[in-house]
Amino acid sequence: MANSSNNAVKVVCTLVLMGMLISAPYMAEALSCGQVVSSLAPCINYLTGNGPLTQQCCGGVKGLNSAAKSTPDRKTACNCLKSSAGSIKGINYGLAGGLPGKCGVSIPYKISPSTDCSKVV
Repeated sequence: MANSSNNAVKVVCTLVLMGMLISAPYMAEALSCGQVVSSLAPCINYLTGNGPLTQQCCGGVKGLNSAAKSTPDRKTACNCLKSSAGSIKGINYGLAGGLPGKCGVSIPYKISPSTDCSKVV
């Protein structure tokens, strides 16, 4: 079950962060894959259709939006998440695409596993 949770976290992170990366302002600190994954872990049950959207999930979404400040951070996070996306089964991409809006985070593009991370600014 832990392996399934880790895989789900990776997919969730890929979809949600790709949407948040572009809209965040700049900051000096580097964002790590571990931070991305742990921030979105509370969203797994929701995104796999196994639970409600929680305050903890939205807190993670908002935290990532705030943490991914620089272009390098957003590109790194996007690539990290995208590389993990294919390993998780059961993610509802419709729920993932709507997650930022449901958590009060506005992003100007569609969240998709096909997003070109090299174009993230």
